[in-house]
Amino acid sequence: MSSSSNASADSNPVKPQTALPPADGKPVLSAVKPTPTVIPAPPGAHITGVAGTSKLAAVRSDRAAPAVSARPAPPKAVGLVNSSFIRPVAKMARIHTRHRLLIASFVLVVLLPILVAAAYLWGKAADQYASTVGFSVRREDASSAMDMLGGLSGLTKSSSSDTDILYEYLRSQKLVAEMDAKLNLRAIWSKPQSDPYFAFDPDGSVEDLLDYWQSMVRTSYDSSTGLIEVRVLAFDPNDATLIAQAVLDESARMINDLGAAAREDAVKFSREELAEAEDRLRSAREAITAFRVKNQIVDPTTDFQAQAGLVASLENQLASAQIEIDLLGDMPAGDPRLAQAKRRVEVIETRIAAERAKVGDDLGVGQKDYAALASDYERLAVDREFAERAYVATLATYDTAKAESQRTSRYLAAHVMPTKAEISRFPERLSMLGLLALFVLLMWSITTLIAYSLKDRR
Repeated sequence: MSSSSNASADSNPVKPQTALPPADGKPVLSAVKPTPTVIPAPPGAHITGVAGTSKLAAVRSDRAAPAVSARPAPPKAVGLVNSSFIRPVAKMARIHTRHRLLIASFVLVVLLPILVAAAYLWGKAADQYASTVGFSVRREDASSAMDMLGGLSGLTKSSSSDTDILYEYLRSQKLVAEMDAKLNLRAIWSKPQSDPYFAFDPDGSVEDLLDYWQSMVRTSYDSSTGLIEVRVLAFDPNDATLIAQAVLDESARMINDLGAAAREDAVKFSREELAEAEDRLRSAREAITAFRVKNQIVDPTTDFQAQAGLVASLENQLASAQIEIDLLGDMPAGDPRLAQAKRRVEVIETRIAAERAKVGDDLGVGQKDYAALASDYERLAVDREFAERAYVATLATYDTAKAESQRTSRYLAAHVMPTKAEISRFPERLSMLGLLALFVLLMWSITTLIAYSLKDRR
């Protein structure tokens, strides 16, 4: 019975019913669920189901197997190949509120600023003219004859340190204030009344003028070659050339001041040493003069030598007198010649003692002997000699330093004189508009991505 029932079930499948087509001509799909079928399956039978079909696979065997109830098959689509399951058709896309907000934000954030900037750049922005000047700092060393004989060349070379100082000076507030006082930069850069963005406000402070200077005066410096190039912008070509020429003049004055300061520094130390040596020599000479006035001796050394000669002469006379006494030794005691010779000897001895006392003992209150006077004088003479030698050495050093400072000179060499523009190439309207468009587009894109990422996380 089971076999016949299975055969009849397989041979007579349930056919789906189809509805009549509607009046509009579009087909309407309908399906009728099939009735469940009981199929006997042996032990270990494997039942598989595929979406859109009802298919059973069973392995028959000689043993009897209990009946297995199969799942009802899903509805079959009429008129489709392989009876595949049809998913619901997607709805037509519609514009939602978020789309309108996105478009409005793009117009307000991207298109509107670009259009406003383009209208201002080509409608109200005043033309700007450029003037260029280029220069460098040079230092000329005039070598001496010995240097030329030694083969030392290179009379001219660049001074990078002076160039660095000049580059910073061109960007300083001091230069801007001096240029404003000299040329009235406020009036020059505030000429276009219809351009409030690019023109300078004449009521601005010196700090505002410095910021505007850095935007209108571009300074380029090549450290490898030491060349400086300055580009000046103005609303009139003559004003641009005038400012560039003033920049060149102020730079030259700055370099001249640096050269003067360098020369002054080179001789300053030598001049101070020379002044000290002069004071020392003057003090030594004044001390010797005061010694001579006090002791009424021009040169104690000479007087001491004369005193020694006098003592030696007296000693010779004493010897002659003693010889004479020896010759008169046989004379009677009352002989006047013998008494006179003895008296002479006594007088000479007394004089010798008195002269020797002048050399070693004090002569009185406030008076010194010749030995002390000679010692003081020698000390003063040595101080004066050292002072004279130091003065000569420092004077030679000062002369050398002064000559070296005069040999070295700094000057400003202009390789590009201030130019005068014939046409206006500034402001660079296309570049500025492109940068603005890129910036607002990036900002709008980033903001949109952030907003959508926050919306997706809700």
